[in-house]
Amino acid sequence: MPRARKGSAPRRGGQRRGGGARSSTQADSGSSEDEAASEAHSTTSECASQLSAAAEEGLGGDAVEEQGQQEDLEEKVKEYVDCLTDKSAKTRQGALESLRLALAARLLPDFLLERRLTLADALEKCLKKGLPAGKGEEQALAAAVLGLLCVQMGPGPKGEEFFHSLQPLLVSVLSDSTASLAARLHCASALGLGCYVAAADIEDLVSCLTCLEGVFSRSCSGRGSSPVVPTSLQGLLCAALQAWALLLTICPSTHIGPILDRQLPRLPQLLSSESVNLRMAAGETIALLFELARDLEEDFVYEDTEALCSELRTLATDSNKYRAKADRRRQRSTFRAVLHFVEGGECEEETIRFGLEVLYVDSWARRRVYAAFKDALGSGMHHHLQNNELLRDIFGLGPVLVLDAAALKACKISRFEKHLYNAAAFRARTKARSRVRDKRADVL
Repeated sequence: MPRARKGSAPRRGGQRRGGGARSSTQADSGSSEDEAASEAHSTTSECASQLSAAAEEGLGGDAVEEQGQQEDLEEKVKEYVDCLTDKSAKTRQGALESLRLALAARLLPDFLLERRLTLADALEKCLKKGLPAGKGEEQALAAAVLGLLCVQMGPGPKGEEFFHSLQPLLVSVLSDSTASLAARLHCASALGLGCYVAAADIEDLVSCLTCLEGVFSRSCSGRGSSPVVPTSLQGLLCAALQAWALLLTICPSTHIGPILDRQLPRLPQLLSSESVNLRMAAGETIALLFELARDLEEDFVYEDTEALCSELRTLATDSNKYRAKADRRRQRSTFRAVLHFVEGGECEEETIRFGLEVLYVDSWARRRVYAAFKDALGSGMHHHLQNNELLRDIFGLGPVLVLDAAALKACKISRFEKHLYNAAAFRARTKARSRVRDKRADVL
């Protein structure tokens, strides 16, 4: 394993008219397809929100009731998996979206491992629909579900087998210039996340790194030249760059040196991109490369540091009015942190609280890993941090905490105490903002 860290026959889902039994009129068929997709989506959203609320309350309800909710979700997931082979594209897309919501909201590892072959076969068909110029929405949803399944199944032999059966297809869609950009974007993210979790050996890791690097390297091939990135490709390049950076966090030190020599002079070209997300992804990846380089060589010196810092400083104090105010603030905050790290080697620490625990993100590698899982899991991130053994192993959180309702109730603060705390925090924030306004906050 390249990643070394501390530490019965399936029941058909409700014989909908969009699937096996079709109406004699095309209008009835179309309306039933829409109803099937919307029903699947609304049912999972409702189920996932209930489960998330129960998880946030920390076993606040009856344990028997929560177990019943878990069983209900498993039954729904069975129906969604059955719908993945339906003849109707709308029904398949509705099932994929519902499955994505369910996997992000709740853990079902044993349930999914028992059905990994069925899931692999269904996702393979969804990814192959209409290749080479496939149906982008279905392919994108299938790739997103694939990444979540890797997170659910974990890095064991069965999870590795599942990922390896679909890895060539992800690479094929990502490398296909005629495929939908949305599908290629999600395939890049799924390839990075799946390889991070379930890469069996160094050859697989290097292969995925090479594939992802080939996507964004075409836009910054010449030293010192400004990249020309079409607007339509900016999202794809950003996803490929972030997935590539994620895999760098588990790359052996013997492979880091050539990557630094090859990409560190090129990536600064992406800092002049029109897309704020691509600029920020490039800046964060540069900081990660500096962190990896300093891990290899404590007194690492980059020959163009002065020019790089000048460009980072410009982005950290950018006040161009043609850019959205929210984008300017996000950009300035990111590049201030990148500049401070490149100049002084200091990484700002971020504190993430979930339940009764705290996670400290104190390096650019941990920040990239946390962001990758947060993008995939969304609002279910805290639930997975509390209960997913894979994430707890990655972030060094130890075994899953098992607390009874009485212990959780004793740890909760009263509503009045919470009100006092929020009021004090509001006053402190108001004073800080009155002292440091927007223009003065940008001065380094």
